[in-house]
Amino acid sequence: MQKESRKVREFRRREQEILDTALKLFLEQGEDSVTVEMIADAVGIGKGTIYKHFKSKAEIYLRLMLDYERELNELFHSDTVASDKEALSKAYFAFRMRDPQRYRLFDRLEEKVLKGHQVPEMVEQLHTIRASNFERLTRLIEGRINEGKLEDVPPYFHYCAAWALVHGAVALYHSPFWSNVLEDQDGFFQFLMDIGVRMGNKRPKREDASQTLRAGAPKVLPDDV
Repeated sequence: MQKESRKVREFRRREQEILDTALKLFLEQGEDSVTVEMIADAVGIGKGTIYKHFKSKAEIYLRLMLDYERELNELFHSDTVASDKEALSKAYFAFRMRDPQRYRLFDRLEEKVLKGHQVPEMVEQLHTIRASNFERLTRLIEGRINEGKLEDVPPYFHYCAAWALVHGAVALYHSPFWSNVLEDQDGFFQFLMDIGVRMGNKRPKREDASQTLRAGAPKVLPDDV
């Protein structure tokens, strides 16, 4: 029994090594240029060993995307987000924008597997996890709306606005022109994260704002006229 346990651990360790190496090669050389044989050579194993773990390169694609979405799922269910809903926005933007290259890679990979109708059962798993993430995020956003912290609009307005901000930021990062304009990329992404955290916050109504301004203005007494 103990021997089998070690064997399972070794199998999982090697599988993770294959995934880590594949991701590195995809990012450095482009997924279309990387072959299963290249991944095997980089890991230091035979090509046949790769197929003991993954039936095709498409399975490697999807496993990488599944792990990414599972990581986000764990974040949404973490104690930090559950106890401090204000941490949600910051955690989401930090997760999505910490590695723009990986984010864009997974966006391309998903388009490839969907167009090619590849490994449908794994695609279904991906969509199931993503639906779970969306449901969790919706509940958290609804909680913030009920507390009067966020604008009272459909929760997907907030989520889609956040997605659009991240997607646009990643496009800027990879733009040949704008990547040269952004001399301080780290500072820029931090600036965007700060905007994202405040985006959708409940704003005081115009009447309330006017009353606040009037209340704060110095009173003019008759003797002062």
